[in-house]
Amino acid sequence: MKLNYLYFTVFASGMTTLAVELTASRLLGAVFGTSNLVWASIIGLILIYLTAGYFLGGRWADRSPNPRTFYTILAWGAFTAGLVPLVAKPLLPLAAQAFDQLNFGVLAGSFVAVLVLFSVPITLLGTISPFAIRLALKRSSQAGTVSGRVYAISTLGSFVGTFLPVLFLIPLLGTTYTFLVFSLLLVGVAMIGLGLTDGAGRALRLAWMPLVLFLLAVFWANSPFKRTRGQIYETESAYNYIEVLQDERGYTMLRLNEGQGIHSIYHPTELMYFGPWMQFLVAPFFNPDFAPEDVRSMGIVGLAAGTTARQATAVFGPIPIDGWEIDPKIITIGRRYFDMNMPNLNPIAEDGRWGLAHSTRSYTVIGIDAYRPPYIPWYLTTQEFFQIVYDRLDPNGALVINVARAPNDRQLLDGLAATVGTIFPSVHVMDIPGTFNSILYATVQPTSFANLAANLEALQARGDAHPLLVEAITRTLTYQRPTPQTGTVFTDDLAPIEWITNNMVLSFILAGEAEALR
Repeated sequence: MKLNYLYFTVFASGMTTLAVELTASRLLGAVFGTSNLVWASIIGLILIYLTAGYFLGGRWADRSPNPRTFYTILAWGAFTAGLVPLVAKPLLPLAAQAFDQLNFGVLAGSFVAVLVLFSVPITLLGTISPFAIRLALKRSSQAGTVSGRVYAISTLGSFVGTFLPVLFLIPLLGTTYTFLVFSLLLVGVAMIGLGLTDGAGRALRLAWMPLVLFLLAVFWANSPFKRTRGQIYETESAYNYIEVLQDERGYTMLRLNEGQGIHSIYHPTELMYFGPWMQFLVAPFFNPDFAPEDVRSMGIVGLAAGTTARQATAVFGPIPIDGWEIDPKIITIGRRYFDMNMPNLNPIAEDGRWGLAHSTRSYTVIGIDAYRPPYIPWYLTTQEFFQIVYDRLDPNGALVINVARAPNDRQLLDGLAATVGTIFPSVHVMDIPGTFNSILYATVQPTSFANLAANLEALQARGDAHPLLVEAITRTLTYQRPTPQTGTVFTDDLAPIEWITNNMVLSFILAGEAEALR
């Protein structure tokens, strides 16, 4: 019985270790973002802490090879894991404010401080597997069998710990309570283990640990994850930390994760927001002699809370619009806070590439705006994806993509233009003033800016064109840029989007341009 419980303990420890790692990414991602650099820091340091734990665990087990030491270490590892999000609470608002103000000194210090908090629990949990091997090993001839069994059981626990927080606990309970659930579970496992091997009295000596965690959960864990000015709602999903803000003018804004970027905006009486959304309306007007009534349908990959769909409905009427948004909770929030209830809009909670590939509809416009700042998903940048887009467009159809850039780095834009140009006969570019965004247009037929200018004149002559459309076309003509002539062609086999984006971000910061924006 005790040996079987030892193996169960190894399973629970492995599950908790991976759960803490995955939940750490959400704790940090809400403030520092979900870039590859953040992920690399989390994974790298946790591996260092585990390495220290394996080393210490082996030596500790040889010096004190008894269950009391083993379960006491486990209890402290579990308890300190539960403290991490609570101790980090004061640091996270400071880091969020630094991110908003682009104060990279404070931001870096906060990031390191939070990561250091994980050193104690992860190191202690790292001692469990080598310690368990020492306790389970009765004869040296069984060393291989016992070691293999312990690491297999621990890895199986890690497998469960990979999915349980992300798919169930974080969306259901939030990041802080997910930490506390695993912490309390493992403290309970340690106390039962002590009771089985050393008596109930020894186990009860640790009863203060779950009591402290419970009290902290009741009195401290419910505080807002962020304290952003104007916040009216926050929640977590399997994909994002989601925040809804409202300013004094009545504008409602959707921010995700670290909040560097407004993903949707809404006002009950205004439609012109001068961001990337309205520029999507322009795409088909690169075709000659094109009128608003020629727009028959629209597909949007990256629907968010429906800003582009709302503007398109206002300009083109109740055309069928399919909008793919991978996060179903964002769709729910869009309906509740952004009035995303247009009867012509069909929100679809699935991955945009898969959804578009399996759509049976033909579209006049397909828009791509699926950023998870600072990255656009690589599989939405490749020749194979743009061939899917091309195949789903009408004969006069058009593609439009929102693309990020830096003031002196257009490498991502150049690569996307080169890639799209291998599928579409015409590619056009405009820069959105006052932002780090460009809009890339591509058309099924050969087209030109001259066609767009002629269509604008025709719209103005009609006198009934929607002012939002007129303004969007005027801005495109005013801020047009030459189509890039060189760039990396991205494929499903090779699309170094993360490398290009990381280089763009780091060069921007190191050049001091971020500080100049403060």
